[in-house]
Amino acid sequence: MRVNTKAIVISSLKYQDKSLIVKCFTQSDGLKSYFVHNAFSSKSATRKTAYFQPLSILEIEAVHKNKGTLETFKEIRLAIPFATVASDVVKSTIAIFLSEVLHHSIREEEKNEALFEFLETALLWFDTHDEVANFHLIALLQATKFLGFYPANCKNDERYFEMIEGVFSDSLAVSTLDEEETHMFKRLLALKFDSDQKIFSGNERSQLLKILLDYYAFHLDGFKRPKSLEVLKEVFS
Repeated sequence: MRVNTKAIVISSLKYQDKSLIVKCFTQSDGLKSYFVHNAFSSKSATRKTAYFQPLSILEIEAVHKNKGTLETFKEIRLAIPFATVASDVVKSTIAIFLSEVLHHSIREEEKNEALFEFLETALLWFDTHDEVANFHLIALLQATKFLGFYPANCKNDERYFEMIEGVFSDSLAVSTLDEEETHMFKRLLALKFDSDQKIFSGNERSQLLKILLDYYAFHLDGFKRPKSLEVLKEVFS
């Protein structure tokens, strides 16, 4: 079946010497993997590989056989060329990190247009703003709405967050955050992308990132911590 859709690049893997296997989250069909023949041929290498940077937003025409095998592109172009993500070391590191988290979080080959629209909107904001220190934290937390494990509403007197059930509680258990961590988590829940980026210290961001990755691990079987995590920590250290 021939499909025209937007697609967000999740990962790309070099295959043999000249080709790529590219995993995309498509607006029309969810997660799809594509084989790009001769991606590194001298004639088209720069153009083709530029399309497949982490979290690039593409407009594609593709053939989807839907047989569990690699699909093929017919036409590719950048739907929205990023102005800053590739050239800004902080932003490019965040993009690599988030793409790796999404690689381990989005499993199903099924349409999830709400998640696609959230990611597209978030990435456009990310590309056009300079203060992005909390972007990855907010994006990870907000993405849980569409992955199915966003935290339940909190009452004022509930001092602890229970990770397995995703609820706030007034009593401690093995899987609850302590009172200080829960307070930070509540502050994160209240943030939007354009909120004050200085609300957290560097140490608090590190703690919140660990909490979020633990939370993902509780709710997604086989979730792996991103290899790029240490690079992200270096950038924000």
